[in-house]
Amino acid sequence: MTNTSFFDKPTEQSLVKATIVDKYFLAWAKVIIPRAKKTYNKIGYIDLFSGPGRYQDGSKSTPILILEKAINHPDMQKMLVTKFNDADPQNTQLLQQEINCLPDLSKLAHKPIVSNDTVGDKILRELEATKKIIPTLFFIDPWGYKGLSLQLIAASIKNWGCDCIFFFNYNRINMGLNNELVKTHMNYIFGEDRADTLRVQLEPMKPFERELTIIEAICQALKEIGVVYSLPFRFKNQGRTSHHLFFASKNVLGYSIMKDIMAKESSSTEQGVPSFEYNPATINQPLLFELSRPLDELANMLMDEFAGQTLNREDIYNKHHVGRRYIEKNYREVLLQLESQNKIITQPPANKRKKGTLATTVSITFPSKEED
Repeated sequence: MTNTSFFDKPTEQSLVKATIVDKYFLAWAKVIIPRAKKTYNKIGYIDLFSGPGRYQDGSKSTPILILEKAINHPDMQKMLVTKFNDADPQNTQLLQQEINCLPDLSKLAHKPIVSNDTVGDKILRELEATKKIIPTLFFIDPWGYKGLSLQLIAASIKNWGCDCIFFFNYNRINMGLNNELVKTHMNYIFGEDRADTLRVQLEPMKPFERELTIIEAICQALKEIGVVYSLPFRFKNQGRTSHHLFFASKNVLGYSIMKDIMAKESSSTEQGVPSFEYNPATINQPLLFELSRPLDELANMLMDEFAGQTLNREDIYNKHHVGRRYIEKNYREVLLQLESQNKIITQPPANKRKKGTLATTVSITFPSKEED
């Protein structure tokens, strides 16, 4: 049974999570729709742990936010197919009522589907058996971790245009890895061999080491099932990590879009470099996080990695940013700084461009290590 008190009032973390999903859905749809029109004429949104649609205080949760976006978007009105599932029949009943009350619901060509299934083998087999899924954004947000598995994530992103956002309950998973009662669930999340290795590795580790090891393990597990690009966003509560929101995709454009969205929702930055973390404590401590100088590190990395090469700004960004927390504006800022210090050669040079600009097509030559 779902913990119904969770839906009394949204926490700050819940609001940030919903904002990230909502923003990505709209950005994803805008990119996918032009090609989907030619091949599928449909796009999809599937939420496997949907909840009741609203909190008790009246705040909208993700299903209602998504449907409102679709109702007000001419292409999505015609193309979007939605499915909302929850194992709790009370949640699905309330969600259906909320959906029925949406103004202009009739504008949607495809009526939202609300189902009441436990996320497990049945749903997994259905996804695996569907050879060609329409371009779909999957949202997997379990209360704890039951239902989440590598197989489910793999099945959700197997076709073109399919991305997955999933909830990774670090606090519960950290405790569960060495709990025999939930061993099977942990094996589903990491894979049996990797979970067994983790259990041994974690035994002597301190808390911060455990977190780094567990997150690295899930990222490696995702790679093995075909997730080319994964991106975690960390949530902290009273200084301790509670959970992560993970993005999983095979497409670098989706990764870049989500990176920018998560960057804007980060509660702190260091020299303009986002933390990819929501931690209420950091909002009132901005000076503490300026002590680190990650832009200086980026400048050194670029000078080293691209020594002796000539590339345009766009290529530098695309070749370097995956797996790092730097966003596009960080690269622009650092390259302008290196240019002003005469450490790189640009074409066209600064005196031939509008002051402070550096277009993606500007050619940049890095000195060789011998010249540096």
